[in-house]
Amino acid sequence: MLKKIVQSSAHRISWLPVLALCVLLLAAPVLRLAASATLVFSADRTESVFAEGRERIVLRGNARVESDEFVITGDEIEIYGEDQRYVRSFGRVVVLDLENDLYLTSDHFFLDRDSDYLRAVGNAYMEDRANDLVVKGATIQNWNDLDLTEISVNVRILGEDYTTRSQFARYRRNTEILELSGTPEVFWKGDEYRATRIRIDLARDEIEFVGDVRAVVRRREDEEPSNDE
Repeated sequence: MLKKIVQSSAHRISWLPVLALCVLLLAAPVLRLAASATLVFSADRTESVFAEGRERIVLRGNARVESDEFVITGDEIEIYGEDQRYVRSFGRVVVLDLENDLYLTSDHFFLDRDSDYLRAVGNAYMEDRANDLVVKGATIQNWNDLDLTEISVNVRILGEDYTTRSQFARYRRNTEILELSGTPEVFWKGDEYRATRIRIDLARDEIEFVGDVRAVVRRREDEEPSNDE
């Protein structure tokens, strides 16, 4: 379905291939884009703009976009930019990052395919399945090339032996380093920790505190002294 085509003397589009493309969009629920893009998409309704410099595809209703690296579903998905660089999704968004084994949900989602950057906004939720980690917050941003994930506002992070609360967190997946700020709290194997900033080395089970440190450390059953008779 053709939404809008801009013609000029410098860049004129023949109507014959355009009409043929409209028929293709109506006849095929799944369309493969240019070979270099390797995107496949489907939806109940598709709208497209083909004017040079304003290329855009909008998918509405059961929208789905997938490649070898990811699968994105939502109520509405927009693909735009040169070589379909950007993907934006709205409403009941679910993202599978196949390359990094991540699962995300949010109200809004944005992906820059060239810089390998993503942003999930509104009830953002992420599962780092490789590291058995669950992340919740208002916003989750990830720079894959930098090995950096930032989470902000009402942050909750859940692992096998711990949970954390803070207003801001930075997480590096490859080294399993978690940095918390904004009234951070850590509940680790029954103990409670609070400080101005908290740094956790998840791989080594080490915690570092900076500023106004408060802790409640409980005795473990296996640490209780035995009563030898």
